[in-house]
Amino acid sequence: MYAIIKTGGKQLKVEEGQTIFVEKLAVEAGDKVTFDEVILVAGDDVKVGTPLVEGASVEAVVEKQGRAKKVVTFKYKRRKDTHRKQGHRQPYTKLTVSKINA
Repeated sequence: MYAIIKTGGKQLKVEEGQTIFVEKLAVEAGDKVTFDEVILVAGDDVKVGTPLVEGASVEAVVEKQGRAKKVVTFKYKRRKDTHRKQGHRQPYTKLTVSKINA
């Protein structure tokens, strides 16, 4: 059984027991999170929402909060003695999907 959920402006396909990384959520490690914006639930039968599936939810447990590896942006203009270097680390929340309620 799997579901497609919306979180952080993105859509993710999740299954029970799967570990996922989502945009940072304001929760502590060990807390439970419930996603109510479920677009599709599939298993023995398929339920497609218009736009969301009524009464469906996905429960997950927060493993940790973290930051991804650094992404370096380097802009350079040749022959102009001009360059700019900037780094960015995107924060994330690591979750383990515990239950899909259809």
